[in-house]
Amino acid sequence: MTVEMIFVGTELLLGNIVNTNGQFLSEQCAALGLPVYYQTVVGDNEERLSAVIETAFSRSDVVLLCGGLGPTEDDLTKEVCARTMGIPLTEHPEARAELDAFMSRLNVVITENNYKQAMAPVGAVYADQLPDEKKAGDGRGGKGVENDGDENEAGSGEGGRKSVAADRCLLLRNPNGTAPGLLMEKNGKTAILLPGPPNEMKPMFLDQVKPYLVKKSGQVFLSAVVKICGVGESSVETRVLDLVDSQTNPTIATYAKTGEVHIRVTASGKTGEEAQKLIKPCVKELKKRFGDDVYTAKPEVSLEMAVVKLLNKYGLTITTAESCTGGMVAARLVGVPGVSDVFSEGFVTYSNKAKRKFLDVSKTTLKKYTAVSAETAKEMAIGGVLANDSDMCVSVTGLAGPDGATPEIPLGRVYIGCCLKGKTVVKEYNFTGSREKIREMAASAALDLARRCILEQCKGK
Repeated sequence: MTVEMIFVGTELLLGNIVNTNGQFLSEQCAALGLPVYYQTVVGDNEERLSAVIETAFSRSDVVLLCGGLGPTEDDLTKEVCARTMGIPLTEHPEARAELDAFMSRLNVVITENNYKQAMAPVGAVYADQLPDEKKAGDGRGGKGVENDGDENEAGSGEGGRKSVAADRCLLLRNPNGTAPGLLMEKNGKTAILLPGPPNEMKPMFLDQVKPYLVKKSGQVFLSAVVKICGVGESSVETRVLDLVDSQTNPTIATYAKTGEVHIRVTASGKTGEEAQKLIKPCVKELKKRFGDDVYTAKPEVSLEMAVVKLLNKYGLTITTAESCTGGMVAARLVGVPGVSDVFSEGFVTYSNKAKRKFLDVSKTTLKKYTAVSAETAKEMAIGGVLANDSDMCVSVTGLAGPDGATPEIPLGRVYIGCCLKGKTVVKEYNFTGSREKIREMAASAALDLARRCILEQCKGK
């Protein structure tokens, strides 16, 4: 079963909005083992949207359409997709009632154009109203209502097809917005329409579409993601190339992330247990090859979560002392639930004066070696420990640019220090890219250095 994606919206073509939905849906389909060979971004144009839908159905089994379900005239996805598939639309009473209730909760006066979102294929029912065995299985789910011959907007107009009821049409509830999603099956093809706002699309996909795709594929897919820090993508690929070339189930693929490389291992089986048995030895082999470069094999675990877990495991507290990252390391740590048990304070000491005042960095050190130096990073890390009476401190100082580079201190030069129980380690890094990219990579490297220092001093205790 192949999946294709269409993202609708002129704002995407103009670059006004970054298509984060594409990344999310691609990762989800990859985790399910569903091949995605094509993605298309198309503007709010009826003719072009119809053409890309036609093309998608000519080469794919399932087409995910994202965006264009709103109340305005340029929201065309549902109408164009229904007409292209030859499926008639009519107002759905329950969808209208849900729309009224949602707007009432927001204390917003509804306008007539909002009821455009209550249009649905003839005979459509909400997916959660089906008997359990039909919610995402094969066969007809909704009532098979044949067209009585009346034309409507889905089948009328020049070039419109003769409208007949779909094999199955399901409405997908949207508790976070006004536009319900839609799933239409006809002649062996499936269109799944999702709202554009990520806070509406993501829960709808995870709660209602993902289970459908799992059942439709007839297989159980499981994934593990072996996440690696401190090793470049080309080096990682070289070290796993024999596994990549020899495996068909599970499959192995590498992905470069900011400051990390992820190896996704995906297996399919008739049951979850069967798929898990295929994944386990592969993950074990990857951990053996990369050792402490691996910080997790769970998709949901981030680098900062892994650091907080180690801090809790060994009863350690941490402080951050940052210059060029401006609090990014602290912000990532604070994003982890329960971090208050191990983190109470972070310092953003951007100026030399702040480094001296809060971290007791020597004036002599700053003058002799400058703020971007191993010596300053070391004193920042030690000073952070003393200032907060913590077990460890990770420090970051560097030149993120775009200005200020010299022959001695090139753009992207960053020093990261880690002081843990009296032992201080400082490493030099040379990152490339934009200012923001350098800062993001420095934050990841700081978390990774903290993780490695903990493992080095505490592992086995």
